Amino acid sequence: MPADSDDFLPLTEATFYVLLSMAAERRHGYAILKDVRALSQGRVVLSTGTLYGALSRLLDAGLIERVEEEDPEQVGRPRKFYCLTRLGRRAVEAEVDRLHGLLAAALPRLAQSEA
Repeated sequence: MPADSDDFLPLTEATFYVLLSMAAERRHGYAILKDVRALSQGRVVLSTGTLYGALSRLLDAGLIERVEEEDPEQVGRPRKFYCLTRLGRRAVEAEVDRLHGLLAAALPRLAQSEA
């Protein structure tokens, strides 16, 4: 397993949004699906199969962890909640830094071409 968050870069857009969805709070699968769609302004729409495959890979990589949480009002099967690990948070932060670097290079160059 990579020990450095930079080893995961660049993140795919879908992976970035899945991880970002858990940055502020733990979430269950359906909440992640809805949040990814909202965060991406509808560009990234994950199927449940795609999401759970991604969650499995992120668990194996140590970027997220499953959190046991019981909801006394939950009927049926209990929901599985997920949250970022420290490594996962560092990977998201590293991706944001990488994207800032891309913008820092691109914006002045594009401004020059308009002048």
